Amino acid sequence: MSDTSPRHAPGAAGNPPTPRAAGIPRRSLLAGAAASGAALGASWLLSGCSGAASASPTDALPTAGPTGRPDRGGTLRIARPPASEAETLDPASSLSAYEYLGALYNRLVRIGPDGDLAPDLAESWEPDDKVRTWTFRLRRGVTFHNGRAFTSADAAYTLRHILDPKTASPQAGVLAPLVDPKKLRTPDAHTLVVPLKSPNAEFPSLLTNYNCYVIPDGSAASIGRTGIGTGPFKLVSFTAAGPGRIAAYPDHWAGRPVLDAIDFYSVADMQARSNALLAGQVDLLSQTNLDFATARVVANSSRATVARAKNAQWYVLPMLTTEKPFTDVRVRQAMKLAYDPEHVLKVALQGAGTIGWDNPVPPTDPGHLATHPAHDPEKARHLLKQAGQERLAVDLYTSSYDPIFTPMALAYQESAKRAGIRIRVKTAAADSYYTQIWMKKPLMATYWYTGRPIDQLLNQVFRGGSSYNETAWADKDFDALLDRARRETDDARRRELYQQAQTAVVERGGAITPMFADRLVGISRKVRGYAEHGFEFDYLGIGLKGA
Repeated sequence: MSDTSPRHAPGAAGNPPTPRAAGIPRRSLLAGAAASGAALGASWLLSGCSGAASASPTDALPTAGPTGRPDRGGTLRIARPPASEAETLDPASSLSAYEYLGALYNRLVRIGPDGDLAPDLAESWEPDDKVRTWTFRLRRGVTFHNGRAFTSADAAYTLRHILDPKTASPQAGVLAPLVDPKKLRTPDAHTLVVPLKSPNAEFPSLLTNYNCYVIPDGSAASIGRTGIGTGPFKLVSFTAAGPGRIAAYPDHWAGRPVLDAIDFYSVADMQARSNALLAGQVDLLSQTNLDFATARVVANSSRATVARAKNAQWYVLPMLTTEKPFTDVRVRQAMKLAYDPEHVLKVALQGAGTIGWDNPVPPTDPGHLATHPAHDPEKARHLLKQAGQERLAVDLYTSSYDPIFTPMALAYQESAKRAGIRIRVKTAAADSYYTQIWMKKPLMATYWYTGRPIDQLLNQVFRGGSSYNETAWADKDFDALLDRARRETDDARRRELYQQAQTAVVERGGAITPMFADRLVGISRKVRGYAEHGFEFDYLGIGLKGA
């Protein structure tokens, strides 16, 4: 998982929520699905040692949801994974109810469908000539759900709240090295000035994170319950780890959303969520990547189908570089050269994704480096011999926490045999996976959601000393590259520096990144206007046919 939250929607790497079913009873979900003849069985399939997929290619699955315009009104029912009973509507929190945030709030800056920055509550932004001070021009005519006008005081307060140690926000680790909350300035109601501790040409991109949704000035003590924001929906009810409801906010600055309301249900496991969809009890499965076998059942049903969020998450086998044998860079390089990523993509995802080539920067990112070392098991053998590890045998931990983990682990095991590497796949308990295995075992399976800007991705996940550096890799030259990139004002040169940093991750780092996965999203055939990219979900345009 590896984001600032366990579901890695914020990437993966936080402690996963405590499972607790709430909302629709699981028994009624299973009974309803069985009655409709659509109950689901095995979650994934492999077809023997060759790694050939036993199911049809993903070309058989839809690439998008149903087309056409939705009708005005209606209530969308969303099933989401279980969460902690300490879940909150405070966007800055590590326990924020992620599925609600984009509906209730706006950020200053967001990421557009093309991967570039786009205006949200800030209409424009510009740095001084040293990229040490950024000035944001804020949108006028915006109101919070309680009728209060949005001003620069709210924007400044939001940043101070994130940076407050009492908040313990995951984004504080990203912003604190750059922003002194005491130096924020609000020269007028529609201007925010952010002086930085050091130059950073990518600073606005760091405000696109899901922890950066804007809250009202002075609301820290209550925002976790009230959910008062400037978003297209306002809160009706919310239960931590349980059900909730939001209703359309008619005075939203970008216009009224299509839907009248959205109901959220917390459902214990993927099979139960899928069965609820097939039984017509919910309309959309949030934060649920359907395995291929389940996706085929859903796509062939009369009530539901599958849409895709392209390259929505990246899967990784992190090697702890502080633990033998991965302290030796030659072993890390051999582990990467030994396996065939095309094989892993085919077996684990049935082709529903893109080869990663051990580079975590998505291919859709404008700064992505396309060049990479080739799969070379003979070179891997040579490196292992140099390192005195000719008979390398290591444990690879996986679990049922995510349906892709085990197929990926088995595919890697099969492929790495060609370089003489013996992988012992170990299955650990799902409910303690991110407390007992992640960042503790030398080799394991995990994932992160894409959508974070390149500066945050590389600094948060790979910089030496970062709390989310799951491989514990520390490389002074790599860190220096990131610092140079942040200071560089020339876009082309800055992109080149970030690409050099990607080369360092691929060649010296501890992360094996076989693939980016399309998230296979289960939706009702009544849903229209489904669109999702990165952390962005279109709450304004989504609706229902025949609402």
